[in-house]
Amino acid sequence: MTDYATLADVMAITGNTYTAAEQDRIEELLGLVSALIRNEGRKVDMDIDQMIADDSNYGEVVKMLTVDVTVRAFRQSGTGEPMSQESQGALGYTWSGTYAVPGGGVAMSLMRNEKKILGIRRQKYGVMETWQI
Repeated sequence: MTDYATLADVMAITGNTYTAAEQDRIEELLGLVSALIRNEGRKVDMDIDQMIADDSNYGEVVKMLTVDVTVRAFRQSGTGEPMSQESQGALGYTWSGTYAVPGGGVAMSLMRNEKKILGIRRQKYGVMETWQI
């Protein structure tokens, strides 16, 4: 299976240059993110590859989201927890922080809005029975 984006796409979209080690890591992440998107589509009976073949605009959207998720996963530190926001206090000492990807890891990197953009997020529904005593 092919990846939905390439290293050249990542470099063009982000406007950054990367070292050889970083390029290897990005290429590995591109494969993982592409597999993740394919798998999420399969969960709701959608063939992402076929949808891309049918509509080139959808292919561009998938490429953009693949780059976005890959770069977000790439920026996560391997040594500590990735923080997107942090604030500290002084005399009364307060600290608060928000994690970039709660739960961390590439597997949790595909967020709700991105699934919605891809059209693979479905609303859950169910019936609740009431009992009368």
